[in-house]
Amino acid sequence: MTLEHPAYGQLRRVTDTASVLLCDNPGLMTLDGTNTWVLQGPGSDEIVIVDPGPDDDEHIGRIASLGKIPLVLISHKHEDHTGAIDKIVERTGAVVRSVGSGFLRGLGGPLTDGEVIDAAGLRITVMATPGHTADSLSFLVDVRSDGRGGAVLTADTVLGRGTTVIDTEDGSLRDYLESLRRLHGLGRRVVLPGHGPELGDLQAVAAMYLAHREERLAQVRDALRVLGEDATARQVVEHVYTDVDEKLWDAAEKSTEAQLTYLRS
Repeated sequence: MTLEHPAYGQLRRVTDTASVLLCDNPGLMTLDGTNTWVLQGPGSDEIVIVDPGPDDDEHIGRIASLGKIPLVLISHKHEDHTGAIDKIVERTGAVVRSVGSGFLRGLGGPLTDGEVIDAAGLRITVMATPGHTADSLSFLVDVRSDGRGGAVLTADTVLGRGTTVIDTEDGSLRDYLESLRRLHGLGRRVVLPGHGPELGDLQAVAAMYLAHREERLAQVRDALRVLGEDATARQVVEHVYTDVDEKLWDAAEKSTEAQLTYLRS
């Protein structure tokens, strides 16, 4: 039987070289849960893990039982992607690499934009896509020699459904829009997101994300004309997000703060 999303606690094949293990941590910010991606090239006896997920012993045990794990890659700092790091290292001895030094384990060093990693029979290209957070990365895998096709692990920059919240601590809407443009420029590739189901066309979903952000910015501009230039993010949310369930307004407020910062700068 072919597994479909969501399939908690079961390794689900998505492409020839990428499978997903969905953690049972659903919520407003995690959608159905956090996707831990398992990458393995043909004939390789090793695997690369992208985002081991939260500190969840059952999920960590499932990851550790998958096979030989020499390398773990981290897409960004949020706990639902990083909380499992130390327990995974204890159980597998894996090297952990990220942008931020706080998540480095072993001697791999920090990840850099454009870096190509040869591991588990694959070539994985690191792509800086800041905006959701300052340290957000995407990873290109399965890219053919002609530069077309393949898949992109987009973490929380592009989700399997819904839209992304800009982190109020170090996120940036300006950076996020530029990251979406970079992803759009990669063409039609499979999207392997940090939350939600995979998507078939990165170019189309990035275009949709960009159009949505421009629409929201226009709505915020209109709200400021009505409410005054000094309106708070919450006031703008209550004016603009009438099409969104009120239980999501706290998350919308974070995005609105990013929109106001963008417009006022």
